[in-house]
Amino acid sequence: MTSGLACRDLSVHVAGRALVHAVTLDVPAGRTLAVLGPNGAGKSTLLRAVGLLGPHRSTGEVLLDGGPVTRPQMRRAVAAVLQRPILRRGTVAANAASGLRFRGVDRRAARERALPWLDALGIAHLADRDARTLSGGEAQRLSIARALAVGSRVLLLDEPFSGLDAATRGDLLADLRAALDRHGAATVLVTHDRHEALALAQDTALLVDGRLRHHGPTRFVLEEPRDADTARLLGFTNLLPPSLTGRPDTLAARPEHCRLLSALADPGGDVVTVEGVLRRSVDLGAATRLDVDTPSGPLVCLDRDPPDTVTLGARVVVAVEQHRSLPGTPLPLPSRTTLS
Repeated sequence: MTSGLACRDLSVHVAGRALVHAVTLDVPAGRTLAVLGPNGAGKSTLLRAVGLLGPHRSTGEVLLDGGPVTRPQMRRAVAAVLQRPILRRGTVAANAASGLRFRGVDRRAARERALPWLDALGIAHLADRDARTLSGGEAQRLSIARALAVGSRVLLLDEPFSGLDAATRGDLLADLRAALDRHGAATVLVTHDRHEALALAQDTALLVDGRLRHHGPTRFVLEEPRDADTARLLGFTNLLPPSLTGRPDTLAARPEHCRLLSALADPGGDVVTVEGVLRRSVDLGAATRLDVDTPSGPLVCLDRDPPDTVTLGARVVVAVEQHRSLPGTPLPLPSRTTLS
C-alpha cells in the first residue's frame, strides 16, 4: 500500500502484559476501517497505538503512505474524535476552527475552512452559539467537524456515537458517512456496534481479547463469523452443537432467524429444527422473545408471529431459518437441561 495508514505486527504492552497482540492492518486513503469488538477487547488501546497517541509501550511498525512515521509526523497527520467531546471556550465556529488555528492557519481562513464542515454535519446554524450550551449530539457533531476541517490524512474515531439517543445517532450516522466520503482520509472507527460498522466502514476488523480474529470487507465479515466469540459479537448468539442438530459443524444463528413451528408445520428449505421446552415468553412489541431449553442449553427466538396455542412448559420445535457453520469450533456447553 502506498497511500494511507498501516500497521505491521503492532503490539501494546502494559506492565509486561500484552493488551494488543501483533495486529497487522491496512487502511487506504479514502476508506474507513471499523475495529469492532466487545468492551475491554483492546479497541481504544489499538486506536491510540495506531495513531502513536498512546502512553503505553508498543512494538511493531506504524506506516504512513508506505513509509515509517515518527510521532511528530503522525501528530501533524492525524485528527482524533474521542468518546467525550472536548470543547474550548468560545463559539461553535471558533471551536471548529481551533484545530486549524493550532496548525498556524490565520483566524479568518480557519473559519472559512471550518464552516463547510459545520454545514456538512448539520450545525452551521449554530456557528455563533457558545459551544458550552450544545446538547450531547450537537457537541459530538462539532467535535467531528473540527477533526474534518483540519484536512488530516488520518482520522481516528473512538466510539463517536456513545451516549447518543437513537434518533440523534441515526441522523449523525447518515451525515458522518456523507462527510467521510467527501473527506478522503484513511479513517479508523472503533465501535462495539455492528450496525455502525455496516453504515460507515468499507472494511471491518474483529478484535477479541486483543487479538485480531477476522478482517475483510464489512458485509462479509459481519455475516461470516469464524468462531464462537466472533459469532456472539456479531449477534449469532444461538450456538448449536452437532449433538443437537445432527450437522457436522456447530451452527450459529441470530435470535431473529429462529421461530416456533406450529404443530405439523413444514419448516421448508434448508431449515434446521431443534426440539426443546418453552421456558419463557416475553412480548417485546415488535416481536416476542421465546426462551427454549434444549439438551445443549438455552436457545433464544425473536418471533414476530408465534403460535397462540403454545404454553410455558410445553415441548416445542424451533425452526432455525438462517445459520452459519463454525467448522471445528469446540464449544464449552452450558449445563444440560432435563426435558420433561
